[in-house]
Amino acid sequence: MNQPRVQEKEATSRRIILDCAARLFRTEGYAATSLRRIAAASNMKSGSLYYHFASKEEIITEVLNMGVQRVHDEVWRSTAELPPDADSHTLVRTAVRAHLAALHELGDYSSANVRIYGQVPEHVRNAHKPIRIAYEDLWIALLGRCVSQGSLRGDVSRRFISTFMLGAMNASLEWGTPESAVCSKWPMTWRSCFSGES
Repeated sequence: MNQPRVQEKEATSRRIILDCAARLFRTEGYAATSLRRIAAASNMKSGSLYYHFASKEEIITEVLNMGVQRVHDEVWRSTAELPPDADSHTLVRTAVRAHLAALHELGDYSSANVRIYGQVPEHVRNAHKPIRIAYEDLWIALLGRCVSQGSLRGDVSRRFISTFMLGAMNASLEWGTPESAVCSKWPMTWRSCFSGES
């Protein structure tokens, strides 16, 4: 087998492991998700897992990072494509839509990040923090553009607003699912929030 085929096979195996791990971390939590369970869900032996990852902590670090980085990249790309003079309404609306789209497309990773961030060892959280901070800083910069346009007061904490907005959007992972209690009483998805232009 040639080298490109080997690399492609290895990349596929890694992604299967990460997908299964993210799903288990999301549903079972950090402590209850063992390497043995991840291997079983990935249809491989426990020993085979070590060919791709040295430890459970290495797997969770990658799951956490992917849960934020993909959302970050999508929000950055979407807002960067706007004209420099885009108004605040368009800017924030575009960023919110990009966040929600990426969040739900990468649901297991994002949900796992939200659920187990506080459960993982401190050194894992510390290693992951720069990615989270970078994403928060992106929102703070976007809100800064709103301040410069006069549509947001300059004396209001942009970090507080960004934390509030991110928390509200991340909560859609719960209320936006068919099995959620809220959704059963109020059948809407995040996409329906943007059906109009108001």
